Amino acid sequence: MPVVEVGRGMDALFEPRSIAIFGASDDVTKIGGRPLQFLQKYGYAGGIYPINRKAGLVQSLPAYATLDDVSAVPELAVIAVPPAGVLDAVKDCARRGVKAAVILSAGFSEMGEEGSRLQAQIGDVARATGLRVVGPNCLGAIGVPDKSIATFSVALESSFPVAGSVGIVSQSGNLGSFTLRLAGERGLGVSRMLTTGNECDVDIADAIASLAADPGTRVILCCMETCRDGAKLTQAMAMAREAGKPLVVLKVGVSEAGSEAAASHTGALACSDAVFDAVLRNGGAIRVPSIEQLLEVGHALSVVGPAHVPGGHRVAVLTASGGFGVLLADAASAQGLALPKLAAQTQERILSVVPFASPSNPVDMTAQVSSRPEVLARMLDAVARDDSCDALILQSANAFHVPRLRDVFLAALEQVRKDHPSRLILLCARAPQEVRATLNAMGFPVVEGIDAACATVAALLRFGARDAARAAAPAIERVPLAAQAFATEASAKAVLAEAGLPVPREAIAANRDEALAAARAMGFPLVLKIVSPDIAHKTEVGGVFVGVRSEAQLLEEYDQLLARVAQKAPAARIAGVLVAQMVQGGVELILGTKKDPMFGPMVMVGLGGIFAEIFKDVALQPAPVDEAQATAMLQSLKAFPLLDGARGRPKADVPAAAKAIAALSRFAVRHVDSVSEIDINPLMVLDQGRGAHALDALLVPEPPLTKAHP
Repeated sequence: MPVVEVGRGMDALFEPRSIAIFGASDDVTKIGGRPLQFLQKYGYAGGIYPINRKAGLVQSLPAYATLDDVSAVPELAVIAVPPAGVLDAVKDCARRGVKAAVILSAGFSEMGEEGSRLQAQIGDVARATGLRVVGPNCLGAIGVPDKSIATFSVALESSFPVAGSVGIVSQSGNLGSFTLRLAGERGLGVSRMLTTGNECDVDIADAIASLAADPGTRVILCCMETCRDGAKLTQAMAMAREAGKPLVVLKVGVSEAGSEAAASHTGALACSDAVFDAVLRNGGAIRVPSIEQLLEVGHALSVVGPAHVPGGHRVAVLTASGGFGVLLADAASAQGLALPKLAAQTQERILSVVPFASPSNPVDMTAQVSSRPEVLARMLDAVARDDSCDALILQSANAFHVPRLRDVFLAALEQVRKDHPSRLILLCARAPQEVRATLNAMGFPVVEGIDAACATVAALLRFGARDAARAAAPAIERVPLAAQAFATEASAKAVLAEAGLPVPREAIAANRDEALAAARAMGFPLVLKIVSPDIAHKTEVGGVFVGVRSEAQLLEEYDQLLARVAQKAPAARIAGVLVAQMVQGGVELILGTKKDPMFGPMVMVGLGGIFAEIFKDVALQPAPVDEAQATAMLQSLKAFPLLDGARGRPKADVPAAAKAIAALSRFAVRHVDSVSEIDINPLMVLDQGRGAHALDALLVPEPPLTKAHP
């Protein structure tokens, strides 16, 4: 069976030298009529072979009753026949050596069990023969430079996209078509567009990878609903990153409504959307929350060029109005951007131009830029020279609609671009389309709304500040974990300790005498915990006592602990009482892993203790991570100041915490076939140099595979 690499074998979808259309129709309102109409209307130069069982002429072209009647072998097939005829058409394509097929027909997995079976058979043919199949139930593909059209999208009825460097991929046909239309309205040139539909063969990862490999594509816009193969998606994102092509992703389906409760705190915190967010961020993608921002960010990247996007979060704002400056400052802050005070030398330069300007940041250039528009170049030059900011936002409400001001502003911006060719300067402005095009050609993205402008700058700077590509992690041998490890907290901590997790000294006592002996060996203070394979959350049944400071108290609390548990969990099997050294002080974190069905083990760290699920201040990464990546996870937490000595607190042992995170992530990968979730709550991080300790641990086994009923 041929092995198809992610994204390979797909050029025939966009650059075919000939196209066959199964179900070709004279009726241009039908799915089989529109692709043929579009190909002729927009001047596709390759061979076109309508396939229609009546043969004759279809839309003035000679038609063929079957594919076998075509003497040449088309490179691409567009299939628009009833569902019952699709499989035979795909088999004919594979037998004749067609390279790719786009199935526009609906009526497959979206219609139920019978449709799913038929769709699976089509996928089997694709995998067995190497034929790349898009769909079924998709809106198809467009190769803009070659005017290759394998779609019935209404977006093409009035006009054809302008050729450019932005590629569009979408699982949803309507979202893809709408994005294509908006791109045209926004002045974006498009290289390729592909919608993947039901994805019996070609999926969203293939689509991304094909654009990553396309020399004509510089920016990739992606509308994603789900992922069918996590490894392929990760590989596709790596290809885009290595090619230097920004991937902007609109991931729909964020809510977790109706999801089942997780077995651990980690499971509750590591929801599927958080996993997608981590995977996309880890792969260097820019995630956006709306289709409008998808277009704005994609447009800005195509104008600026990804190589000229700096990292950081510091912006300078220039306006002709104090009120607009305040609005922009608020919007920038809401996006996590900082407005640093400009250097004294910069402020002096600003005041030398307009003595009564406000020179700090935002810079209020005052209405002088309307009466003396030549001052704009000097103001912009002064701020552009200040390296305390990563990007500039220039706001203009009306200047580009006033001919007297427009020409002077354009000349000033042209001079600034010559003097600062790689400076990221975004215009928050209203302007006629032809003026926007001129500004774009100079390298200035133009965004009309204040919130949209700040969101776009924030997304660009996040892209510029993305971490360096992760080196391939050393291979970790996957080995099963003994069933006994899942039985109790004590057994879980024992195997975690062997894997490098720091665990306090402890012992299981089967009776009062053994508890006393353990206490004398360890010293006070101590913690007592019930040990039972039937009790996952011990505090809920009164199975924990903290702060045992004498032998008399030990014996008393030992008896009371057993009595409380017997009352609240009478059916629980009791394996004894865990006597453990008490760790005092420090910062409580929650540390854990959850096996995602698509992307594998994810490692999570956040604020621990009883507040973990309230504040949900967590960092998530695909496992494994090294200690540097673990440190970055900790630094991303809102609670990191607690670890970093905020308000006079002693600094915590962050290296010890990072070492624990890395060790746990390796453990999760090693035992991925056995372990579903791991929950360490809390991981107590002591003062700098004193280490960290896993005070409680829960291992959740992977559910056994169940055989499907015949």
